[in-house]
This record gives sequence, structure tokens and C-alpha cells, in this order.
Amino acid sequence: MRLGATVSRSSVHHRLPDRHRGDLLVLGVEATLLVTAVAVGAMLNRAGVGLHADAAPLYATWRPHLGWGTPAALAIAVAVVGPGTQWARTARWGPLLSVGYLAAVGWTLALALVDGWSAGLTTRLTAQAEYLHEVPRVTDVGRMLAGFADRILDFQPDSWSTHTAGHPPGALLVFVALDRVGLGGGTAAAMACVLVGASVVVSVPIVLRALGAGGAARTSLPFLVLLPGAVWAGASADGLFTGVVAAGLALLAVRGTATALAGGVLLGFALYLSYGFVLVAPLALVVLALRPGGRVAALLAGATGVATVATVFTVAGFHWWQGYDRVVERYYQGWAADRPYAYWVWANLAALLLSAGPVVGPALRRTLHAARAWRGWDGSPAPAAWTPGTGRPAPGGDPLTHVAVRNRRLGALARRVGTLGPTVLLPAAAVLAVLAADLSGMSKAEVERIWLPFTVWLLVAVAHLPAATHRWWLAGQALTALAVNHLVFTVS
Repeated sequence: MRLGATVSRSSVHHRLPDRHRGDLLVLGVEATLLVTAVAVGAMLNRAGVGLHADAAPLYATWRPHLGWGTPAALAIAVAVVGPGTQWARTARWGPLLSVGYLAAVGWTLALALVDGWSAGLTTRLTAQAEYLHEVPRVTDVGRMLAGFADRILDFQPDSWSTHTAGHPPGALLVFVALDRVGLGGGTAAAMACVLVGASVVVSVPIVLRALGAGGAARTSLPFLVLLPGAVWAGASADGLFTGVVAAGLALLAVRGTATALAGGVLLGFALYLSYGFVLVAPLALVVLALRPGGRVAALLAGATGVATVATVFTVAGFHWWQGYDRVVERYYQGWAADRPYAYWVWANLAALLLSAGPVVGPALRRTLHAARAWRGWDGSPAPAAWTPGTGRPAPGGDPLTHVAVRNRRLGALARRVGTLGPTVLLPAAAVLAVLAADLSGMSKAEVERIWLPFTVWLLVAVAHLPAATHRWWLAGQALTALAVNHLVFTVS
């Protein structure tokens, strides 16, 4: 028996590297992509190509530095990677979400304060290109909405600033509303972005738990806390956008028609925060399809919420499609005309890697492995009544048999789609959104922050990683964020 035990342990020892070989291979591909993007970006910048990103593939400048947020960020990372990981598996749900949210706020603020209070928070949103530059110019909200599209194009006296022009008016309205209630200025705006952005640590696990993946909700939470994308979520409007989208999906996921209506309202408003949020549709459809009950009612309620928001903006004078057409023209009036698609179409993925962290590739690899249930419909060979390899009835076969077999196969497919679950379908929907945005050519650079609303859903895939590796991957996530924040100075 002792010899058998020894052999068993030895065979397990030799198998362990094989179990992780695929993950290490993907990690190597990620490293190669990143090194190549940095090297090619540096060469293109030296050659005078208009990348307009000194630290390409990031929209940042090289500036190694430390700050008084550094020790706080290190302390939070150690706490989450250490006892926090185990506690997340056993803690009661309410306290887990509360502590997770506070930890995410602390992590985001600590990373921002590596750059200092002023540069990291207070003045981050006060630059000429930002929304706050336009807030004093909005004296009549109704008139602003009615004439918003007319001020999108550049090179006219009353053109909107870069970020305001590049988004629908909902984004500007958020900061106008903060100003009207006495929370004007850069500090309040930055804190709003941090506080709303950190709420994804609550919203994403709520979605997973509501869709029957409670274990995955607990697994993903520490990864959401130590999201490297917090480098950009802090004091960036994209952090706020990320929180709004995630909250809308969470409301769609939980039971109740009223919550689905509220979710539709939030997602409808998200369409007026960024034109790119039409790509949230696959995520919303997955949530509705996997919702435990009342799917049709939830779909109708959610659609009503979206339509209500769209109607309000349209009646107020802003027409979404007109705004989008002019944004495309404005986009190519600026740096987008110089930035080479041939570089950014793949370098964007390197920027996404720094925002999502090194765990994203191995996690998606394992998610794809889990999705093999799609193969072969029900996994059985075609019956004799079907022509092999065609999926078509054989000549002379019984039509009733054909119908029965087809129905059985369709039923098997539906069951298999259901078994994929949220930990496969949500990352798949996020991948679809990212690829569509990337190939469109409307996302050349700065995607490390622009794609944050999709990045957080990619991290749902960590549920497929072996539990024994979670702490190692979390450490890698934290080190990625710390390295980026200390080596470069990011620009919103």
C-alpha cells in the first residue's frame, strides 16, 4: 500500500505541469503580444508616425514614480491576495459585498494617489478636453440637448471639447447634475467616478448569483477588487460608465418586473453615455436568457425602460443616430486620422491585457475548454434516417422520424446552451463586444479605459481557473496594476 501511495503521488506530481501547461502557454503569448506592442510602438513613435501615445499601446507617458498611495495599494493587495481570498469563499453574502466594495474603493483611490492628490484626482477631469470644461457653458439643459448635435463637429466657434463631442449628451448631463446639486469641481467629479466605478464589485457578483452561479460570484469578487483597470477607473468618466452598465445588467438579472424596468432605464441611459454601448446588447441578452424566471416579462420591461429613455432624449431634441453620424466625422477630424489602424487593431488587445490583467488569457482558454459542450449537439451519431455528414434526411426516410430526430437535436442544443451558463456566455458576449469595437476602427488607442465596461465581464471567466491557482493569479493582477501605475503617467 505504501508503494501504491508513492506511485500515485508520483504520477500526480508529473501530471500537474500538464494541467497548467496550456495556461503557461497563453501567458507566454500575452507576454509576447505586450512586448511586441511596446517595441513596435516605440519604433513608430521614433519614426514620427502619429500614434499620439508616448507609451503605446497605452495612452500615457513614461514616468517612473512613487507616491503616498503606494504603501496603501500594497497593503490592500496583500490583504486581498492573502486572507481575503479565503474569506471570500466563506463569508456571508451581505458583508462580503460590503467589504468587497470598500476594498475596491480603497484600491482605486490608492492607485490614483500614487500620482498625488492633485494630478491623480482633483485635476484629472478639469482639462480642456474633459466634460467639466463644458459644465459652466450649460445654462439651459433643454437648449443644450436640442443643439447638442450641432456642436459636435470641430473647427467651429462653439464646438464641444473632445470628450463631450465624442459622447452623447448623457455624459455631460451627469457632471452638470453634480454641479447643480453643489458637487461641482474636479474633486467631487473624480470621487463620483471612483465610487460608481467600484460598484462593479457588487453588480457583477449579483448577476452571477442571480443566474445560479453563486460560487463563481465569490471567485470573481477578489479579481474585481484588484482589477488592473482601476488605474483608469479612478478619476475617469469611463469608470462611472462601467458602474452604470454593470448596475443595469444586475437589475435585469434579479427577479421582478420593476427591477427589470429599472435595469432597462439604466441601460437606456448608458446609450446616452457612450455610442459604443450598443455593444452591451449581447450581455443584456445573455442575462435575460439565463434569468431564472419571467424572461418574457423582463424583456418587455427592460425594452420599455430603454425606449422610455430614448423617447425623453428624442423629444428633448437630441437624435441618437444624428449624433453618431457626426461623431464619426468628428473622430476623423482629430488624431484618429493619423493613428494607423494596422497597428492599433492588434495593439489594442495589448492595452486590454494591461487593463484586464494577465489572468484574462488563461481564464478565457479554460472557458473555451468548458464550452466544448457545443460540439456534436447531443454528442450522438446521426440515426440511419439521416444522411451521414449532412444533417439532412436520407432519401426515402420516414418524415415523422426526421421531425422527431430534428426536435430531439434542437432540444439537446437548447439544453446544452443552458448548461454553458453565465461563466461561459457572459465572457463570450464580452469578447464579441470587444472584437466588434476593435475591428470597427472606432477604437484606435485608449481602449484600456474605453473598454472597461466589457473588461469586467471578461473576468467572470476566472471561475474556470483551479482554486489552488487563484492567489497566484491575483498576485499577478495586483503586480500588473502597480507596475503600470508606477512606470507610466496615465491620461484620461
